[in-house]
Amino acid sequence: MAIVADLIAKRLYDQGCRHAFGIPGGEILTLMDALSRAGIAFHQCKHENAGGFMAEGTYHATGAPGIMVATIGPGAANLVNCVANALQDRVPLIVLTGCVPPAEAATYTHQVIDHQAILGPVTKASFQVPVGAAAEIIDKAVAIATEGQAGPVHLDIPIDVAGTDAAGATIPNHSVPEPSAPASGQALDNARQLLMNAVCPVMIAGVDALNQGAAEDVCAFAKRYKIPLITTYKGKGIMPEDNPLSLGAAGLSPKADDLLLPFIQSADLVILAGYDPIEMRAGWRNPWGEGSKVIEFAATPNRHYMHQADFSFVCDTAAGLRSLGENIPGKETWPDGKIEGVKAALSEAFPCDETWGPAAVIDEARKAFPKNGVATVDTGAHRILLSQIWQCYAPRTLTQSTAFCTMGVALPMAIGHRIADPDTPVIAFTGDAGLEMVMGELATLRDMKIPVIIVVFVDKSLALIEMKQRAMGFDNLGVDFGNTDFPALAEAMGGKGVLADSRELLAAAIEVGLRHPGFTLIACPIGEHAYDGRF
Repeated sequence: MAIVADLIAKRLYDQGCRHAFGIPGGEILTLMDALSRAGIAFHQCKHENAGGFMAEGTYHATGAPGIMVATIGPGAANLVNCVANALQDRVPLIVLTGCVPPAEAATYTHQVIDHQAILGPVTKASFQVPVGAAAEIIDKAVAIATEGQAGPVHLDIPIDVAGTDAAGATIPNHSVPEPSAPASGQALDNARQLLMNAVCPVMIAGVDALNQGAAEDVCAFAKRYKIPLITTYKGKGIMPEDNPLSLGAAGLSPKADDLLLPFIQSADLVILAGYDPIEMRAGWRNPWGEGSKVIEFAATPNRHYMHQADFSFVCDTAAGLRSLGENIPGKETWPDGKIEGVKAALSEAFPCDETWGPAAVIDEARKAFPKNGVATVDTGAHRILLSQIWQCYAPRTLTQSTAFCTMGVALPMAIGHRIADPDTPVIAFTGDAGLEMVMGELATLRDMKIPVIIVVFVDKSLALIEMKQRAMGFDNLGVDFGNTDFPALAEAMGGKGVLADSRELLAAAIEVGLRHPGFTLIACPIGEHAYDGRF
């Protein structure tokens, strides 16, 4: 007999989902069983927040929505951070919570809170699943999560509904919208004329280009028209960053902004390809010059007002670029070596030749780690520096929280990615404070026998906030903490622990970690104030 939970599980399986994360509770046991029977493995995490980032990791690995399952009350409440991150970082996350039946909740209050009131404000949509329309609701959830600008959708499933007979119910034959191109007309003709006339064009691409599957088209368009490409941090690798036209990523580094913003201001044409400014600093409000013309291909109408464009097409990014360039030949751009000049200046602004320190850690790890591997990085000072130095050669090979900028993401995202794609090596970069937030998930690595490499920048400080305190003339307050013996912790949790305080030791540890069947944690002490003047 098929039950409502089976309908939900089958629809998610048909969408390509193969993994779900959570902590079991009585209100979700029926749902967990249905997911498992449908072919979706349930993985126990140590905290629901970390489980949400594991689910995000599976999305980056496979393209299928992540699935997070939480029980009533405290389980659902623990989800708020990872769900809010999915909303701002444009991650399709299906959030399944169990609840008591509404009639029972009228007189039974133990652990009963309004899940929808908590999660509704940080999701694209929140539904309580009714018996008679479960098939329609799960289909709506998948559509809303994946179409337009991706994001999380919450389903609250009463215990009695999950196990109700669903005989005769079928998933609707939902019509998936075809990728749309800009409509023919004067606006498109004028935009094409701008491309033909441009001498100094520049392109900025972001997360929506990735979510629309347009990375190859963006790269090909830039190469065809010899347009230098800047990406957001999440867009790193849309064009291999060793390409002469790639100017790397921008978002949080004042040093990078000092070089990239004047370059953009000197452009006569700016093309925004799936660019969402939610990742950017305030200085990226209308960052182009007064004489620049701007063509935008966006997943949704502009409601952020971070910038405006002369022509804003709400469409599929790849289809938009193809329409823009139709029958227009490529030509030489940016005379006098200006592209090469700004690329060289960026390299000089972020040197990697120090004997030891955070840049040396990043540089040596990049040399030792396979080009086709995936890196995750936690929020903090190290993330800003790494996002500028770490070269990506394909999209989605560096994942991070770039819009919400929450901590504690690198380790669980690495776990999720490696579970979903066991053949691709994964390295997680984290600060010591970020790792201490999610140390329990080292047990998840142990139990699942997942070979992830973890590199910890050890400075015993919330370095980014400490830097801001000093800049404001304040004394250190609440930013310093003790020294955790991370190698000993790794060994105690069933992994391999290494202390690396030189390039040679770090390279050797990564080499060993790539062959080790379990997880390898490499602690890299970098000293106080190691990030001063770095970004």
